[in-house]
Amino acid sequence: MASTYHELYMKVRGALRRVGVESAALEGREIVCCAADKSKEEFYRDRQLYASDGIEQAVEALLQRRLRGEPVAYLVGQWEFFGLPLYITPNVLIPRSDTEVLAEQAITYLKGIDGSQRVLDLCTGSGCIGIALASEVEDCRVVLADSDEKALEVARQNVRLHRLGQRTAVLRLDALSPPLPSLGLGTFHCLVSNPPYIPTGDIPELDGSVRDYEPHLALDGGEDGLRFYRTILRDWKAVLQPMGAVLLEVGIGQSDAVLRLMQREGFGDLEWFEDTQGITRVVMGRLYTEI
Repeated sequence: MASTYHELYMKVRGALRRVGVESAALEGREIVCCAADKSKEEFYRDRQLYASDGIEQAVEALLQRRLRGEPVAYLVGQWEFFGLPLYITPNVLIPRSDTEVLAEQAITYLKGIDGSQRVLDLCTGSGCIGIALASEVEDCRVVLADSDEKALEVARQNVRLHRLGQRTAVLRLDALSPPLPSLGLGTFHCLVSNPPYIPTGDIPELDGSVRDYEPHLALDGGEDGLRFYRTILRDWKAVLQPMGAVLLEVGIGQSDAVLRLMQREGFGDLEWFEDTQGITRVVMGRLYTEI
């Protein structure tokens, strides 16, 4: 029997709810929109129309993949971050609302600076943070940097999607290696990063949708999860302007350790910010000591 788009959506939403997917409503809509090649607006406009057999089959195929654990963002090839649609592939982490805290605080900081601002987004992945900054702060110039060329290709796609090519650059840089003068990076008002921070030994215990599908290169923070924080704060402060700021996303229970590292490396005016669950998710400091 033929089904309307709304009926297909209700079927998918119900199946996802039965297996405990918290965002079943959102994911159900995304799956139907992807199968039907419709925008969200077109889905709501056409929800009482009947879908073709081919679309019903495509919806069912996507649903079965999701029920096996594959994240919906990888199924549909895009996700939203800070109100911006982004291309997403299994080569990058899926942007999460927790990371919007980092973008929000960086935007607030940058808007308090007179004139143009330069930002370095290390471990950029999809480019979600840097693209949000460039989109929200008119005078902002952003370098999106990552060590993985496959991730950088996704970032380039997102730069093109939002027509930010004149105010962003995409570079292959390794956060675990000191910046070389020959790179000619110049200095930055702000460094932002959501680095890998999962302790290596904890990765096998992650939820299957993360452990089995998201790139371990973007998850593994070394034995204690702090490997990237140590190198970024020690080596990459060299590209910050005097009183420049560093803003870092941190994992649950890591904020105190990262704040101590910041203090040891000469950062002051230390602040921390919570996500919507009351978990400290972002730490911030300004560079006081001379390099």
